[in-house]
Amino acid sequence: MFTLKITFSLGHNTCVIPPGSNILLQAGIKPGSLAWEGGHRPQSFTTVTSAPLEVYMHSFLPAVFHYTHPLKPHSYPGHGTNVTPPGPSYTSPSGTQTRVRFKGNKLSLGQPHKTIDACFAKLYCASLQQKCLERACCWSPVDEANVPWCFFSKNHGYSVVSKNIEARLTRMDAPSLFGADIKELIFYAEMQTENRLRFKITDANQARFEVPHEHVQAPSSPPTGPLKYRLELIQKPFGLKVWRTSPEKLLFDTTIGPLVFADQYLQLSAKLPSHNIYGLGEHVHQTFRHDTNWKTWPIFTRDAFPNGGTHNLYGHYPYFTCLEDESGQSFGVFLMNSNAMEVTIQPAPAITYRTIGGVLDFYILVGDTPEAVVDEFTQLIGRPFIPPYWSLGFQLSRWDYGSLDEVKKVVERNRQIGIPYDVQYTDIDYMEDKKIFTYDMEKFKELPQFADYMHEKGQKYIVILDPAVSTGKRLNGPYEALERGHAAKVWVTEPDGNTPLIGEVWPGETVFPDYTNQACVDWWVDEISRFHKEVKHDALWIDMNEVANFVQGSSKGCAENKVNYPPFTPRILDNLLYSKTLCMDAKHKWGNHYDVHSLYGYSMVLATEKEVFKTNRSMVFTRSSFPGVGKYAGHWLGDNAANWNDIKWAIPGMLEFNLFGVPYIGADICGFFDDSPEELCRRWMQVGAFYPFSRNHNAQGYKDQDPASYGADSLLVKTSKHYLNIRYTLLPYLYTLFYKAHVNGETVLRPMMHEFYSDSETWGVHSQFLWGAHLLITPVLDPGVENVEAYIPDAIWYDFEKVRPSSITDRKEKVNLNLPADKLGLHLRGGAILPAQRPDITTTYSRRHPMRLIIALDDNNAASGELFWDDGESRGILEELDVLTMHVTHNGYTDPNNLKFENITVMGVTGAPVSVLVSDGTTTNALTASQVNYNSTRKVLYLRNLELELGKDYTVNWQDKYRNSRHFDCHPEAGSDQAKCEARGCIWKPSNVPNEPWCYYPDTHGYITGKVVETASGITVDIERNTAFPSQRSQSRDISKLRVEITYLSGKSLRWKIFDPSNARYEVPIPLDLPAMPETEENNRLYTVQIKNKPFGIQVIRKDTEEIIWDSAVPGFTFSDQLLEISTLLPSNYVYGFGETEHPSYNHDLSYHKYGLFAKDQPPGYKLNSYGLHPFYMGLEKSKNAHGVLLLNSNAMDVTFLPTPALTYRTIGGILDFYMVMGPTPEAVVQQYTEMIGRPVLPAYWSLGFQLCRYGYSNDAEIADLYRDMKAAKIPYDVQYADIDYMERQIDFKLDKVNFKGLPALVDDMRAEGMRFIFILDPAIAANETKGSYPAFDTGIEKDVFIKWPPELSNDIVWGKVWPDYPNITVDNSLDWDTQVELFRAFVAFPDFFKNSTAEWWTQQIKDFYNNVIKFDGLWIDMNEPASFVHGTVGEKCLGDAALENPPYMPPLESMYRGLNHKTLCMNSEQILADGTRVKHYDVHNLYGWSHTKPTYDALLSATGKRGVVITRSTYPSSGRWAGHWLGDNYSAWDQLLKSIIGMMELIIWWFSKDKLCYCLYLTGADICGFFNHAQYEMCLRWMQLGAFYPFSRNHNSINMPRQDPVAWGPEFAAISRDVLNILSSSTHGAVVGVRGQFMNMDTPLSKINLHVRGGHVLPWQKPENNTHYSAITRRFFLLYNKKNLHTYTALG
Repeated sequence: MFTLKITFSLGHNTCVIPPGSNILLQAGIKPGSLAWEGGHRPQSFTTVTSAPLEVYMHSFLPAVFHYTHPLKPHSYPGHGTNVTPPGPSYTSPSGTQTRVRFKGNKLSLGQPHKTIDACFAKLYCASLQQKCLERACCWSPVDEANVPWCFFSKNHGYSVVSKNIEARLTRMDAPSLFGADIKELIFYAEMQTENRLRFKITDANQARFEVPHEHVQAPSSPPTGPLKYRLELIQKPFGLKVWRTSPEKLLFDTTIGPLVFADQYLQLSAKLPSHNIYGLGEHVHQTFRHDTNWKTWPIFTRDAFPNGGTHNLYGHYPYFTCLEDESGQSFGVFLMNSNAMEVTIQPAPAITYRTIGGVLDFYILVGDTPEAVVDEFTQLIGRPFIPPYWSLGFQLSRWDYGSLDEVKKVVERNRQIGIPYDVQYTDIDYMEDKKIFTYDMEKFKELPQFADYMHEKGQKYIVILDPAVSTGKRLNGPYEALERGHAAKVWVTEPDGNTPLIGEVWPGETVFPDYTNQACVDWWVDEISRFHKEVKHDALWIDMNEVANFVQGSSKGCAENKVNYPPFTPRILDNLLYSKTLCMDAKHKWGNHYDVHSLYGYSMVLATEKEVFKTNRSMVFTRSSFPGVGKYAGHWLGDNAANWNDIKWAIPGMLEFNLFGVPYIGADICGFFDDSPEELCRRWMQVGAFYPFSRNHNAQGYKDQDPASYGADSLLVKTSKHYLNIRYTLLPYLYTLFYKAHVNGETVLRPMMHEFYSDSETWGVHSQFLWGAHLLITPVLDPGVENVEAYIPDAIWYDFEKVRPSSITDRKEKVNLNLPADKLGLHLRGGAILPAQRPDITTTYSRRHPMRLIIALDDNNAASGELFWDDGESRGILEELDVLTMHVTHNGYTDPNNLKFENITVMGVTGAPVSVLVSDGTTTNALTASQVNYNSTRKVLYLRNLELELGKDYTVNWQDKYRNSRHFDCHPEAGSDQAKCEARGCIWKPSNVPNEPWCYYPDTHGYITGKVVETASGITVDIERNTAFPSQRSQSRDISKLRVEITYLSGKSLRWKIFDPSNARYEVPIPLDLPAMPETEENNRLYTVQIKNKPFGIQVIRKDTEEIIWDSAVPGFTFSDQLLEISTLLPSNYVYGFGETEHPSYNHDLSYHKYGLFAKDQPPGYKLNSYGLHPFYMGLEKSKNAHGVLLLNSNAMDVTFLPTPALTYRTIGGILDFYMVMGPTPEAVVQQYTEMIGRPVLPAYWSLGFQLCRYGYSNDAEIADLYRDMKAAKIPYDVQYADIDYMERQIDFKLDKVNFKGLPALVDDMRAEGMRFIFILDPAIAANETKGSYPAFDTGIEKDVFIKWPPELSNDIVWGKVWPDYPNITVDNSLDWDTQVELFRAFVAFPDFFKNSTAEWWTQQIKDFYNNVIKFDGLWIDMNEPASFVHGTVGEKCLGDAALENPPYMPPLESMYRGLNHKTLCMNSEQILADGTRVKHYDVHNLYGWSHTKPTYDALLSATGKRGVVITRSTYPSSGRWAGHWLGDNYSAWDQLLKSIIGMMELIIWWFSKDKLCYCLYLTGADICGFFNHAQYEMCLRWMQLGAFYPFSRNHNSINMPRQDPVAWGPEFAAISRDVLNILSSSTHGAVVGVRGQFMNMDTPLSKINLHVRGGHVLPWQKPENNTHYSAITRRFFLLYNKKNLHTYTALG
């Protein structure tokens, strides 16, 4: 239903419908659909008999409204003559008649392009265009509803003539809108706190009215921390911009429109950063989030019905909050102005304020979350009061019980049905003739004793008071309250300041107390005290304080002046300021009623609290309110009606008042007006049980609707009792929420988006709400409905009523909840500890019952909660998993009932406990079997009959019988048995779960936290080994005392380093790009860090989701000489990364899989460690956020995944040096990681083309023939390689001048045709050449570049053998491999690339090779793990410490039984870092390829003068800064296609970068068609299709295998290969797939690969050529794809 108010306004006058006018309604509008305001209801719908008249239509139907009246030429002030009403379908008058057409529910008005502020605030009967231009505004009619046609030009506003924290403003020369413009203004800004900015604009020369707020004041001292905002002033025209400083974002920008500041018209507009706008009031907002499509909301307190219109209601709240984006960052804007105003919300998004007095006094409140903004606002206006505990019980009321006997009848029937019920009200009918401070001595003669009657059963009694005081006498004598008021002169007066203003309210003629007058406050307090002595009551309900008046203004009417009839009237109800209230020129101590009208209810609350809050055990709740009223009072949403709309609209209303700082809020349950049908009242009782203020109240003349009135056995009574019992069970939790509102400004009834702001679906949810952070209420709000669509945010949810995990497994989804007639949805969020109590029929009785705890474990198996009890002097904090600590932070209260925690319910426990221990710090007792009950179906643990005293500290500890997934392996070596296990102090328990350890650590194994020092930039912790457990390995000395340094690197990254503070250990010598200064501002960090004590552990918690994303507070932490072990719990099962090993899936299988990590010449195979080391992973969280973790350690290691989910690292040296990046998206994780380790190199453009290689070209003629055939087949082809067969005897820098003597000329010819050539180089240098014949070795010896033994062992080189052959031999390939190595392979030396001298030597060799032997464009470096064909050294006898070759703990590496030196160097070999530090190869083995890469890249640049490309086999984090990589010596097999995708995606995690201008895909790929084994036709063809889209696209195979290049398979293969390679730079046309979010089968003939482009992207492309040299100089094109359909466009480039 909509409401249309049709009002013609003409300048300062209102166009009225004269008597005798004709009204004709068409298009099916029934007579009953018209509502006539102001008491005018004509007998006929054709003739209006009185005037003025305003028309309201209620309909969904289009309507044509003909308005005809004898309009004679008439002169209006300022508008000339012969004016006619405007309209989009305007018809010029014929004679004296005018027709205006209305379509739908609005006048059809257009929207000017890019306009914001309406120059006219109303529709004018004058010629709009002419008037618009007269005001120097812009005119642009557009056929769009609600949008102004007349808007400001840039000539309006003010200019800044002086500028600082204060600025003087001068009005620019422009026509006036409403006259009385103020020429000179003062702008003043005050940075009040780090999060609060105030700015005020007022008259520079004359004081104006300002709100005399009781609480709002400037802080006593300036802010000490950095400001979260920045203010920018614009000088001409004046404007201001408020920026958030981190990240920089424009929040409030007034430059969108001019400032207008006249005596009675003030206007300011501001552009906002998002459409997520909440608040403003008081109105009925049918949705919680505002509609920004030109909605105008008047604000001016008014006694009106909340029936769904846009009109103003009881409260005055020019305050809104704005959620900026998914980060949760939000801000609030409060205009402290009490004058009548309107606020327009616009699509920009923007907001326009128009107020008719006072000053512009703005407060901008900046927060990191929506809740933080509520905190800021309530700090400003006053924290909410804590209501008395009993006021949280259920309450009953109605207007006009008729007599006290009827009241008692209602009380008794509801007592008899046993419904929880605490409070009974009486409305004005208890009074004598509705006079306040009296009671009806006939119908309510026993009222003085009624409170005692209620108290006998533990119940309370509340009376109503209105402000208006009757001027008449009482029945039996004088009205003493009135007389005392006269004597004290307490009334609002007429403009003379002396004569009391007379109005009319319920008792008839009345006067109105002026609560801004101290004499009135004293009188009021005294009258309440007197009445309380006469009629005892427990609290006060104050009503009609907008202030309401049943006559317009006063009994005398209102004078015609500028305050009663201002030049501009906001779109308030009736368009008349004094309608149903006082004249605007009435006098108060604070000023004219014009200024203080909306403060009347506020001032009444301030007066009332002076009496009520003397004991701190009572309360006030009020109908009219202003910001700050929540400090003393609650509120209800007014006189609603018994209909399904009002039950819906109550929820946005209550959510808004929680934003406004009034959490004690509710709506009249079952509706105030109209009879309430049973279904409606039943559903309303269900949801009303969860209103903070829960009261059933209805109006005079309607059927009873208290629960018992529907029948003691009714379904309504049954379901009402059920949910009220749940309410009473949870009252300790609700009471605690009110305490947190009082202390921290938190909301009680909480919008879903306050908790789950990162999920945009929650931003508009308004049919569900939360109690605090944890209890989700989903009511039924429509008739005949038993299935409700509910949104389920991202958390574990437990079905509260069934006490088990919810059947809802979806997250971030809409689901259908089955809610039959007696049910609503009630779900408890994981992570909560809720204090609870056995319910009773009143809070008086329920508070005597034992307490209990309801615990719901979250995704991290953790929970926390708080309890505030009674007088605010004691609170218990409950937290942690498995160890539930009830810790009392301050106990100054002893409960008279000797309350105890009797029961604890824990939801989400995965297994039955072996035992449950309860400790009070002195004694520990095990619970008996009868006290412990575990429900395996519901996964709920019940602990009963505990008797834990309230106010004492306890620890409740339990151990699951089958917590198998938390078992961290205590004996990862083979050969574990019970004796070995227990010798390590560990637990032995056989298991039938595959791979699960039978030997696992006890819970407290590890280190114990000692001294903790926290600074702004991090935490330092000293920890010591728990000596209660024996040493694990005698060969590896435990380091007992360690230092932990945690550094807050940035807001999105942190580091924690664990090391021996007494003895330096090896640390990885790779420099990372870290921030110059740590992030010292806590609010700028996305994380918090907590230190756990026993065992020591670090928890990293993401702030916005409160997810623990790293948690090493688990057993098993070990730090010894040659074994460092640490485990962490993971936030989800989604873990990616770690390498280089072959993984069968991209997401790791966490079923106890273990992977060894150690660089080795090892072809890819399942769980085999291969060429590189990458101890980095990316993890997803339950919230779908992502983070990354790097362990900067280069020793041999392994990682083990557990299904907990958890992860264990074991490394055999160095230190533990962890770096975490916070994302929060996977893309952001990779960006932050590569920012830290170094961005990947941008490869040469040609290196993205197709490439060919093989190991085993016999001579240069084979390469020439291949090149010729590829050109003939027109297959795109950019790069040709030569493997080690181009070398003389596989020796670096030597060309085989027999078989490849023509290669230099061939290379020159190919390069002349745009081709590129890449040669392989291995690091090993042949050592058996005749001196002087091989400069590489000779100069290497001279410069001492080769790896040697430590001097204390030998001065010799550590010799190995690789590919180079001895001179003058013939290799017999028929012999076995080891014999060939022994007989034919020459000694080699390995350059130590850490040395600067080695890099210089290497560069010179490459330059000599390029200049003197053969040209090349790139280099391929291989065998740099480093690989050797002998184990350790020639002779295989490594010198030195044997424990380095075969450490006490050996990770699960390929051939681990042969030692670490298998197929590489001895671990005792010595290398020398650039700074001269001597290190063991044991520590830096995994860095050999890394150290080889940069010198090669630098040498390539130096030799060629061009970027080129380097491809390396062995890598470590940051290798990508200089080189690409391929996945090594794979096999020709179908499974390798899938595994190549997994491998490349992992490399992209490690090295992918998104630049500002381009995507720099790290150059990685796999050998297309496989390196080893014979390729098959179909497999190789499919691999060519796939490989065409590898970033590094190279077909490569091994010696003695058949050719597998595209032309080797025949014309069909060549043609298909050509076609797919052409796609890389060609135009394509396609169709929309037609499905989303699901798997589908696609047609894929042998000649086709399926390619799809995501909508919304632009793909550049080129006409394909034989190589990129030619394609790069052709035309460029673009493919544009919109988000719905596929389109192809071309453009010349």
